[in-house]
Amino acid sequence: MTDTLLNHRAEGPASAPPLLLGPSLGTSLALWDQVAPELSISHRVVRWDLPGHGGSAAGLIGPGATVGDLADLVLALADSLGIGQFAYAGVSLGGAVGLHLAVHHPERLSSLAVICSSAHFNGSKPWEERAAAVRGGGLAGLVESANSRWFTGGFTVPRLVEDQRTADPDAYAACCDALAAFDLRDRLPEIAARTLLIAGREDRATPPPHLREIADAVPGATLVELPGASHLAPAQCPVAVLTALRAHLTGGAKRGMEVRREVLGDAHVDRAQDRQTPFTARFQDFISRYAWGEVWTDPTLSRRERSMITLTALVAHGHYDELAMHVRAARRNGLTPEEIGAVLLQTAVYCGVPAANSAFATAQRVLAEEDGSGG
Repeated sequence: MTDTLLNHRAEGPASAPPLLLGPSLGTSLALWDQVAPELSISHRVVRWDLPGHGGSAAGLIGPGATVGDLADLVLALADSLGIGQFAYAGVSLGGAVGLHLAVHHPERLSSLAVICSSAHFNGSKPWEERAAAVRGGGLAGLVESANSRWFTGGFTVPRLVEDQRTADPDAYAACCDALAAFDLRDRLPEIAARTLLIAGREDRATPPPHLREIADAVPGATLVELPGASHLAPAQCPVAVLTALRAHLTGGAKRGMEVRREVLGDAHVDRAQDRQTPFTARFQDFISRYAWGEVWTDPTLSRRERSMITLTALVAHGHYDELAMHVRAARRNGLTPEEIGAVLLQTAVYCGVPAANSAFATAQRVLAEEDGSGG
């Protein structure tokens, strides 16, 4: 904990695309415990604590704080980590921070996900009353009602209830001040970031109409409603939230298909699509989403490097039909015939001379076909 920066936890490869995760009022970064580790496979995930919550210093905000003040703290955290543009996802107050960033700092966001949140929070009066009650009597009453406000059907997460108990009352009240003053409804059409809204159908704090209002106003936004989910959806329905976020962050099969076409060429992909049957459809979708939409889009390795690795793996397992396809892909990814030959020569040492002999024959045929077609 420092007096100047929000407490945070970073997970995932430093070279991966950054993703910042914001919490709900009264919780800590533990809200994302069931989701963040999975997202960190493909992203540099940074989750943070509100002032006076978890490990963040209470003095980072004071009475009369605004959501803009919280957004400035998030930007300061990103700057301290060397993060320029980032994807952002936030729950409730954390989602409001994301909306503020999208309106006032659009250059910083690559995408936005707003979960169980709102462009306003039912006016200022309820939050002014809650702030006054907390400043006067602490958080005990809110601890008692936490489960009914946050979850459904007797569900609970003791760690999050403890976060409510241990939050600093003054900082919590300042966050209430921020919610009281927040209303971005008239600015929603300005949001240009690719936006996902996730609503919990059982959420009484920010029910689905709040998310629908945002979805209707933000150009091109996507809305997902989760059955059985209440206000803290990432804790109660982590698999559903993770599925929606993954599709949003990676572009799902759509982005995978784009990369697949860029690497393998339209002709090959069109042939694969033409051969698709109901029996193979799920496999083709898996290839597009996982191999091309997640692995090949990871910027940790260049496409040239991925081509060299792929050629080696195909030689090692004797997959020569696939090898022919990926020799063509390697050329699209910038490898020269000499570089492809050097890769195959390396395989002779580690995969065996017979395997490399067959690989050279396959590659020579493909390269000759390219020369013959003028490619």
